[in-house]
Amino acid sequence: MTEHRIYKTSFASVYPLYVAKAERKRRTKAEVDQIIAWLTGISQAQLDDQLARKTDFQTFFDQAPDQNPARADIKGVVCGVRVENIAEPLMQEIRYLDKLIDELAKGKAMEKILRR
Repeated sequence: MTEHRIYKTSFASVYPLYVAKAERKRRTKAEVDQIIAWLTGISQAQLDDQLARKTDFQTFFDQAPDQNPARADIKGVVCGVRVENIAEPLMQEIRYLDKLIDELAKGKAMEKILRR
């Protein structure tokens, strides 16, 4: 999938995949939502609204009320690319989220995932 196409992809279409990945590893939807809230500053009501409106990734991240500054501490590889080296800001935000969900699915403690 090209970068342009993923930006226009509905966040709501990918969100269930995040939840399913977590649940396969005995983690919860609530933990996925907590990660999204930590990364974006979005409330549960705002998340539910974004999902209902089938907001695309570009709009989802553009409307995030409070991007967590600690997201710059997210390091590692997703899809063969180091997230800290991604030059395009929106793709980096998407990959930050992917990396956090990967960490959740790998059993990492929430305190470490949330960079506490």
